[in-house]
Amino acid sequence: MRTDWFLGSDVPSGVTSAPTEPFDSIAKTLELVGDRWTMLIVRDVLRGLRRFEELRGDLGIARPVLSDRLGKLVDGGILTKVRYEEHPPRYEYRLTEMGLELSPALVALMRWGDRWLAGAAAGVVLYHRACGTELEQGFWCPKCATTFGPRAIKSRARPPRPGRPTARTAPRQP
Repeated sequence: MRTDWFLGSDVPSGVTSAPTEPFDSIAKTLELVGDRWTMLIVRDVLRGLRRFEELRGDLGIARPVLSDRLGKLVDGGILTKVRYEEHPPRYEYRLTEMGLELSPALVALMRWGDRWLAGAAAGVVLYHRACGTELEQGFWCPKCATTFGPRAIKSRARPPRPGRPTARTAPRQP
């Protein structure tokens, strides 16, 4: 596997930085959230829709497909299932911390779609709740205290981080 996946890299083309295959975060993430319905479910839960019928109604998704995707999101630790009614048992779905951290990725997809696919139809504005200012999204370097674009990014393999759970040992959310 090549580690020079980004626009620039500290690894010569065709050379990996380690003798074994490095963990590919993008591929692993897409295994969990890489289909259309899954990302739209996460978007809707971020917007406050939590119950099965709310999600089904908003998305127009078939019940078996929604049930399957919700199960995968719960098993994957993105959502947690909370009972809100005993008889019959009914549940709502809430984002875990892991799920909340998908928000910037969804914003990036929305912005990209607004710019390249929507034409004049783009109509969603994200703003800071406290002051009403429209939000911007970008990359930030804390050392240089500056923002920059994707052409200024390079990549290199990250050494293993001691004390952090690996993908094989990370606990699943209940």
